[in-house]
Amino acid sequence: MIKSTKPLVGISTCLLGKPVRYDGGHKLNRYLRDILGKYVHYYPVCPEVECGMSTPREAVRLVEHAKGIRLMTQKSKIDKTDQMHSWMKPKLEELSRLPLCGFIFKAKSPSSGLLRIKVYRQKGTVNTGTGIFARGITEEFPLLP
Repeated sequence: MIKSTKPLVGISTCLLGKPVRYDGGHKLNRYLRDILGKYVHYYPVCPEVECGMSTPREAVRLVEHAKGIRLMTQKSKIDKTDQMHSWMKPKLEELSRLPLCGFIFKAKSPSSGLLRIKVYRQKGTVNTGTGIFARGITEEFPLLP
């Protein structure tokens, strides 16, 4: 358990400058790290790395399938959905034991993106949805900002 007088906020790890993205890079957001970070304690989460994907790795995306929305590697078409769900269930249980006050997601991420995430359809068209982990968080914690 994390003890702090600051509010505890979950955050996508790459936003803090950690090189966990598929290309080995990060998406450091200096405002979140340097300004807001003075007032909150962050609980970083990278669903793709934590579920066992390497860094660097083949990029993934959401694909509409007969089984529902699937998390697939872009080129080799390997389905990573079950791997993500196997990790996510205990992770959500772990997060439920923390005094989380909010969560900051990485935009456009097929795992952590909250809104307008591309979902590729079989006929080549694109729809929008929510990243797999972001959906898990919002379903498990519907009142969490």
